[in-house]
Amino acid sequence: MSHRPALATDATTTRRTHAVGASRRTGLVMLVTGIVGWLASFQLTVDDWRLLKDPAYQPPCNISPVVSCGSVMSSAQGSLFGFPNMLLGLGAFAAVTALGVAVLCGAHLHRRLWLALDAGALLGVVFVHWLIGQSLYQLGKICPYCALVWVATIALFWYVMLHCLERGIVPVPRGVLEVVRDTHWLLLAAWYGVIALLVLTRLWPYWSSLL
Repeated sequence: MSHRPALATDATTTRRTHAVGASRRTGLVMLVTGIVGWLASFQLTVDDWRLLKDPAYQPPCNISPVVSCGSVMSSAQGSLFGFPNMLLGLGAFAAVTALGVAVLCGAHLHRRLWLALDAGALLGVVFVHWLIGQSLYQLGKICPYCALVWVATIALFWYVMLHCLERGIVPVPRGVLEVVRDTHWLLLAAWYGVIALLVLTRLWPYWSSLL
């Protein structure tokens, strides 16, 4: 008696289970990064508004001359497009949160929507890395709430891209997909590690003064 039909059924069930798990993972990442990014953007918006009303106001994230939000928000880099950067975060992260909830509830987003989300996340990552460079090498400061936005944006891009690769929305060789799928958490940790190392080395005179 042939067991091929049973094996085929098992393989199909496994693929479907993996797909459901991947979708839940992606939806959860979208929800968490959306909430974290939105809250950080909201706090930056509130502090920026208070600074406009009272230039002497000290935001709670002004911890030291190096770890500070106020000076970063008031810089030219803080309003690159003619308005505060955090307003972009308020809109973008709200949309990401809503889509994350939809995915967790079982919604099947259209391929074009995934591509748009992936492209938007990519633009966000590029912008975030430009801000990291400006913050460290031009301003010589790090903004805690901005750092939360950096972390959220990178994780969002990484897992939306992984979802698009796994579903074939963005084509990639199978070997590459398997490597990324098997080591996605390790690669993301390495990405964060490089940024942490840059922060540590660039601002080492300040960190060493605390020892």
